[in-house]
Amino acid sequence: FVWCAVERNIERLIMKLYSILPALAVCLGLASQGAHAVSCQPNLLPSNPDTAYTLPVIDNGTVTHAPTGLTWKRCSEGQSWSGGTCTGTAGTYTWAQALALASTSNFAGDNDWRLPNVKELRSLVEECRSYPAINDTIFPAHPTDYLWSSSPQDEVTGTWTWAVEFARGLDVPVIRAGNNYPAQLVRGGDYFDKLNPTTTSLLSISASGAGTGSVS
Repeated sequence: FVWCAVERNIERLIMKLYSILPALAVCLGLASQGAHAVSCQPNLLPSNPDTAYTLPVIDNGTVTHAPTGLTWKRCSEGQSWSGGTCTGTAGTYTWAQALALASTSNFAGDNDWRLPNVKELRSLVEECRSYPAINDTIFPAHPTDYLWSSSPQDEVTGTWTWAVEFARGLDVPVIRAGNNYPAQLVRGGDYFDKLNPTTTSLLSISASGAGTGSVS
């Protein structure tokens, strides 16, 4: 019980730190209030430009990520694809609810949608920008919150799960209990090796520069 309380306090501290970093950067002159533009930051090339995605012949709200071959819903769960954009507000779910929702999803004529593992979800991050750290031409109205992956971080206690935050493109472990986040579903063969309880403990975060993170 004491350790769970400590974990919660640590996570709250980390999330609080993330929330003040943009404002701190503005105060220090490292960023401006207008730095959340849709274009890449100066001198940076997009990691996931429009050409990295293949749209279906008939617009059905899906897109295929060419580098991985994975097909994604263009809208987060709770949103609807209409008129070439995502309408409505992304729903938020517990990790168990997100997994269950994916297992029953039937969309665009397919019923094999699933919650992506953390490496698959991380592959959508657009490294050249933030707010959102994703190509928002392909994924319009995308939430900048954490999004659940299917990858548990702590298989021993079942307490932590990997999530990807699409404000700055960070992958972080979050406590499952008490947290509700959006979900983005994927289908198709795993481009990355499936993550399972014997491999998830090998995951770690390493900083690769301001505002970026990586899973190894």
